[in-house]
Amino acid sequence: MILLRAAHLQKGVGILNIRKHTTSTFSTTVKKVHMTKQAKTLNERELQRLLDFVKTTKSATRNRAIILLTHLAGMRIGEVAAVRLCDVVASDGSVRDEINLSAAQTKGNRSRSVLLNERVQTELAAYIRTVRVRDSKQALFSTQRSAAFTANSLTQVVNGIYRNAGFDGASSHSGRRGFLTNLAEKGVSVRVMMALAGHANMATTQRYIDLRPGVLRNAVELV
Repeated sequence: MILLRAAHLQKGVGILNIRKHTTSTFSTTVKKVHMTKQAKTLNERELQRLLDFVKTTKSATRNRAIILLTHLAGMRIGEVAAVRLCDVVASDGSVRDEINLSAAQTKGNRSRSVLLNERVQTELAAYIRTVRVRDSKQALFSTQRSAAFTANSLTQVVNGIYRNAGFDGASSHSGRRGFLTNLAEKGVSVRVMMALAGHANMATTQRYIDLRPGVLRNAVELV
């Protein structure tokens, strides 16, 4: 009987230790998440400097289009990798003003639409003229060996561009953060930004906004 109780006691202590370990691990993970530094956002002057550097890279027209889809359309890098030629080019050969992404092409298994302004449409038209079309369903962007990018491989390309251009702290997420921050500076409501970003939660959109001086200055000017 005593041995049985001892065994139960040891089992209870073991469960307690597991719970402590799990709680400790969870706390550490939460701390790491909060301590993770967000990607640097670029202002208009810095974006132009980045684009000037892109001119010196291989596949410059392709790289420029990729960068601008994140900065001017707020696309995730995984979405850029997954978008197909037929998603962008209409039957008459013109560039669409809206990209409809399926659930398989975007995050969270949720389809969404990406609106393209005139500048992005012009940039994509210039790039598409350089593309060798084999199939309308081929990836819009491909490697030098004509293979489709994965989200990871395209992330490495974009991160390398930022790094080589001298933008410390910038990454493939910088464009999307900058897209929302620039909209905030122009006074666009969070609800509209949420829709443009394809977020399901408004709090997520708010975390993307970088409180640059321009955002704060525009806020006090409204008073």
